[in-house]
Amino acid sequence: MRHGFGAAFAVVMVLFSAALLAQTQRPVPFTETPPAPPLAADVTDDLRKIRSYPDQPPVIPHAIRDYQIDLNSNRCLTCHSRPYTEASQAPMISVTHYIDRDGQVLATVSPRRYFCTQCHIPQTNAKPMVENRFVDIDTILSRQPQPERR
Repeated sequence: MRHGFGAAFAVVMVLFSAALLAQTQRPVPFTETPPAPPLAADVTDDLRKIRSYPDQPPVIPHAIRDYQIDLNSNRCLTCHSRPYTEASQAPMISVTHYIDRDGQVLATVSPRRYFCTQCHIPQTNAKPMVENRFVDIDTILSRQPQPERR
């Protein structure tokens, strides 16, 4: 009886795998390179997004394609560093970005915080691969029954 269950399970898994593969892409031989899927459009509304958790790095609400960020140049800093925020009206990078790993406050951005896209990512209009059921803590707390006051 146990052997029959195992065989039935294997058949179900094969059928499930075939259905899943049919929904994605056709199989490509390893000798071929399939075309890359098109990139989703960047969200470029310049609106600040609500963060999902404390200390979450802010997301980038504008396109950054072709921005140069290397050892010699960081285009992000032309708007977001302290001297340029008044003219650009961009939010200034956090003061934490001016602190080195030893806790010393620097006059310029710390080398460990210089490459912005290590933590900050642009948003796209991509369809999520899985449903997001995340609920932030404020929503959870607002659903809790409040204790009665006496």
